[in-house]
Amino acid sequence: MPNTNFWTSVASSADGNKLLAASHQGIFIYWLQFSYTTNNGTITIAGYTGLGGSATIPATIKGLPVTSIQGNAFQNCTSLTCVTIGTNVNIIGDGAFSNCTHLVNIILPNGLATIGAEVFQNCISLTNIVTPSSVTNIGDFAFQNCTNLANVTLSTSLTSIGNYVFYGCTSLANVTIPNGVTLIGIGAFELCTGLANIIIPNSVTHIETAAFQNCTNLASVTILNGVTNIDNLVFENCTSLTNVTIGTNVNIIGNEAFGNCTSLVSITIPKNVTTIESFAFANCSNLVSLFFMGNAPNVGGIVFQGDNQAMVYYLPGTTKWGTTLGGRPALLWNPQFQTSDASFGVENNQFGFSIAGTTNIPIVLEACTDLVNSVWTLLQSCNLTNGSLYFSDPQWTNYPSRFYRVRAP
Repeated sequence: MPNTNFWTSVASSADGNKLLAASHQGIFIYWLQFSYTTNNGTITIAGYTGLGGSATIPATIKGLPVTSIQGNAFQNCTSLTCVTIGTNVNIIGDGAFSNCTHLVNIILPNGLATIGAEVFQNCISLTNIVTPSSVTNIGDFAFQNCTNLANVTLSTSLTSIGNYVFYGCTSLANVTIPNGVTLIGIGAFELCTGLANIIIPNSVTHIETAAFQNCTNLASVTILNGVTNIDNLVFENCTSLTNVTIGTNVNIIGNEAFGNCTSLVSITIPKNVTTIESFAFANCSNLVSLFFMGNAPNVGGIVFQGDNQAMVYYLPGTTKWGTTLGGRPALLWNPQFQTSDASFGVENNQFGFSIAGTTNIPIVLEACTDLVNSVWTLLQSCNLTNGSLYFSDPQWTNYPSRFYRVRAP
């Protein structure tokens, strides 16, 4: 059986003087700050009996290493403002600091491996967290409703971000997901209304349900090439989302994945996508263009509900296309430079050419001067009215060479 003891320390007053109490018999009574248990030569912090303010969990007590903090050990310690955890602690148990509503700062030790579930849940004054490189696991709900948490540095050893870890962290503006994380759990960043952009690294293979749901200020999302499945509701109600890059290995876009993304205007769907489930883009009221790089996918019912402006564009050489997809018009996107007609070449000291393709498809025309270190400059963004466009470049003589390209918006 573990032995339960109290670690005694001398308290300090505001002016730094040690506080000691003595009876008339001369016996000193010390402030009892932590309760703990011993087991197999190690110590687990079990509770806190201090007066609040700043607290330091020592590396050792009576010569034995303090290796863990028991679940709920500091729960509801509303007087704590700052905690420094000793260097031998490698596990913080579930709910250990939950509801410590005045906790502003916590210093986690190098060597910490596990942050349990709900550890800092409802720590509404916590503003910053740095997880050491040794941390491999953060439990579900760990930082849920830390509404003032603005900056998070995640461990490079982290392999997954659990369910609802940062749910409701409304001040969280910047977070970098380390390359090494393979899974972003259910609701992991749901209601992080301060989050503006996110990059999903190559190591991530799955983004689970509602991971970024209701992130209403999220404007830019880049999903790199490890992800194969964007689950249901992942970006639903991300009403500021304007820029989405989907990695080439995604094959399923789940139900309502981008539902109610009312600022989304255009999106490119990579060639490996074979399934787009029901309501995936429902009520994206400003969505105008979807560019598909591969064959027509299987689509669920009313996938584009409420998207009354949306047009679907597909490439030459792809298959299974009809005149519509999910109830929206589908057009072949096939702009071509016309290099053999009379419009090609120099006329009136301007270099010009025509572009032809399907009537009214949108295009962006750009130019650069160096294909090795290419910086492309926008020349024109328009539709191929009546299936053609003539462009002449009055600036062409200002460069030793100039290259042109046409791309989708």
